[in-house]
Amino acid sequence: MKNKIIFTFLAVLTLSSVILLNKEISNIPPLGKFLNPYNGFWKNSEINQKKVFGKINLNNLRDSLIVQFDSMLIPHIYAKNDEDLFYTQGYITAFHRLWQMEFQIKASAGELSEIVGKRALKRDREQRRKGITYAAKRTLNKSVSDTKTYKLLSSYVRGINDYIENLNYENYPVEYKLLNYKPEKWTLLKTFILMESMSDMLSGRDMDMEDSYLLNILGEDKFNLLFPEYDNKIKPIIPEGTKFNFNVSKINPPKEKYFSGPLPSTISKPHKDNGSNNFAISSNKSKDGSAFLASQPDLSLNLPSIWYIIHLNSPNYNTMGASLPGAPGVIIGFNENVAWGETNATRDVIDWYKIEFKNNSRAEYRYGDKWLKTEKVIEEIKIKGEKTFFDTIIYTHYGPIVYDKNFNSNKEKENFAMRWIAHDESVEYKTFLLLNKAQNIYDIENALQYFHGPAQNFAYATKQGDIGLTIAGKFPIKWEGQGKFILDGSNPEHEWKGYIPYEHSLSLRNPENGYVSSANQHPVDKTYPYYYYSHNYEMYRGRRLNERLESLDLISFEDIKKIQNDNFSYKAFEALPVILPMVDTLRLNKNEKKYYTSLSNWDYFSNPNLSDPSLFVSWWKNINHNLWDEFDTMNYSYRKPNSFVTTKIIRDNNDFEFFDNISTPLKESIEDIINESFSEAVKSLNSWKEKNIKKNVLWKDFKNTSVNHLLNIKSFSKDNIEVGGYRNILNAASERHGPSWRMIVRLNKNAKTEAWGVYPGGQSGNPGNINYFGEIENWGKGTYRKLLFNKSFIDNKNKIIFEKTYYKE
Repeated sequence: MKNKIIFTFLAVLTLSSVILLNKEISNIPPLGKFLNPYNGFWKNSEINQKKVFGKINLNNLRDSLIVQFDSMLIPHIYAKNDEDLFYTQGYITAFHRLWQMEFQIKASAGELSEIVGKRALKRDREQRRKGITYAAKRTLNKSVSDTKTYKLLSSYVRGINDYIENLNYENYPVEYKLLNYKPEKWTLLKTFILMESMSDMLSGRDMDMEDSYLLNILGEDKFNLLFPEYDNKIKPIIPEGTKFNFNVSKINPPKEKYFSGPLPSTISKPHKDNGSNNFAISSNKSKDGSAFLASQPDLSLNLPSIWYIIHLNSPNYNTMGASLPGAPGVIIGFNENVAWGETNATRDVIDWYKIEFKNNSRAEYRYGDKWLKTEKVIEEIKIKGEKTFFDTIIYTHYGPIVYDKNFNSNKEKENFAMRWIAHDESVEYKTFLLLNKAQNIYDIENALQYFHGPAQNFAYATKQGDIGLTIAGKFPIKWEGQGKFILDGSNPEHEWKGYIPYEHSLSLRNPENGYVSSANQHPVDKTYPYYYYSHNYEMYRGRRLNERLESLDLISFEDIKKIQNDNFSYKAFEALPVILPMVDTLRLNKNEKKYYTSLSNWDYFSNPNLSDPSLFVSWWKNINHNLWDEFDTMNYSYRKPNSFVTTKIIRDNNDFEFFDNISTPLKESIEDIINESFSEAVKSLNSWKEKNIKKNVLWKDFKNTSVNHLLNIKSFSKDNIEVGGYRNILNAASERHGPSWRMIVRLNKNAKTEAWGVYPGGQSGNPGNINYFGEIENWGKGTYRKLLFNKSFIDNKNKIIFEKTYYKE
């Protein structure tokens, strides 16, 4: 069996290299070196895990420690001091994930051109103009003053570098050999770039440019109809009617609120599906008297996984959960006394300011009746095989000017500066290091005051039975509507008005209903005295989650698993009763009638072996395209109304001007669009069946959930995973996004803390390791693995595949 696995890996890797060299990467590695049987890619096969772990060499310990690996390849580190603990975390994380760590930093910092050549230049320029590294440097400088945090961060970095220093070409991760480059020394700055990259992923999606254009085209009334800020049907995270025991002076908006100046195209933005679900159940609402924490971050599905599961134990820590490769501690996890998990808080923390320069030198810009000086930064972008590219980025007091005459096809030659909360100095790592050793709900709430971004909904539970939720982050104080559209950088009244004090943050502790939850929906109703906004609040998952929790008087562990894997489509539940009656069944042919009848009887669950979800998604996609086709004629960046608004407009507006399909000479009604879209959907499904040689359009096959390698190498990826769910569903497994980590923690004051988890991948980032695909199959099925968690090293040898004591040298 082992020989078969080795042969398969080598054959697949050979095929991958041929595809990669011939089609994907122009910079071909030296073939003799790459194919060398003694130190080339052949050496990356890893079947015997004990032999693999024997390569771990911890040279710089202050005292002895024990490292154990369980059957999931989760490391359990038992150290006698914190410096050794985080040093070893850094070393072992790099041991499994070094290439991923460095590649993601290169991508975030705008340095991919060094590796893959000119094809990455546009993206590198975007990343540098967004100021990712600029923000990381500011945060690093701030963190140096916190000596305790700085010491642990430095220990983590030292562990990574000790691993790198022991490498030679033979044991480089295979991706270095494919791309023909070598690892660089790790730095503290890279660790902070990682955190800023998370800010970019979770808070970097704004629509200010797009909405400024749409406001001018549509007018304020029509814009507000198509893109409303709030709907009373939504259940916010903080329950409606919550009283706030503080008063805030109202900020009156300036006379000139909005500024025009749209762009033909904007910088690339994070995926709109980035989100999550989390909830906590109090001991009074659970069947066994335990408190529960459930966390499920929905992010891009990649190999290697965004998460690395680890158990950290020292006199001050006994923490387990999901860590970010490149960052110390645990980000979503638990210890003996508390558990916590985050979802994206979905707040608008990026604003754009139009800048007026004094002259073509761009050395000064107008601010009120003054001319302020700019700072020019020359970015040197190294390009593999070509000359270095130099890009001049101008900084204002708002932040970097991302769009100017030199970038992004800016035909109007407008200048727009980016004001982003992530550019402010902060100490996020302190929050997580404090959470990792928190003992009670007060420790948790104290830790969260140091968290600035990306804004997150932290849900938590404790062994004492307490539960809570805090929407943590640094939020600017704004006047009503500020930041929805482009602002005037020359008008001081358009500045942010300070920041919401932490004591005014939105928080719940031990609510009477026995649970707290969040799913990227609106944070609070309109009684909250501070203005808040996002264009991207989730309109379905939060309602489904709350309804499931409210429907159960007492909740069990099995109930929580079912909730996390719930495939009910709230979107279909609301849309189908509106659009199905509009179908003219007398005009349907036999094949169309068959589809219609099946969809009419569908229970709205997007389970993997059903065809109805395939028809609904295809039909709704066509409706969206045909209904909003006018938007596709626009010359500038834009967005379309979301599904929630679309359903409402179809239901409530019989004579809406957008109902006409502009691609035809006739004037269509909404019924015409619904029927045409249905026929198109049936045709597309029949074509899909012919092309894929399938009798049915099963949902699992049609959506084809895939977990792709970061280089999109097919043989290093896993496609067509058998999993249900979709966008706007609690089990949010779409084509390339979904639950990146599912965790459930049970805390009971009379029993040992227990936890279960699963994620779509394996601990090892090496495609030649038999654990590389890890838990993907279990993840798709909705099954969990119980996590091994002890106060002291695990003495059950049947569950431990490797153990070694390392000594101070």
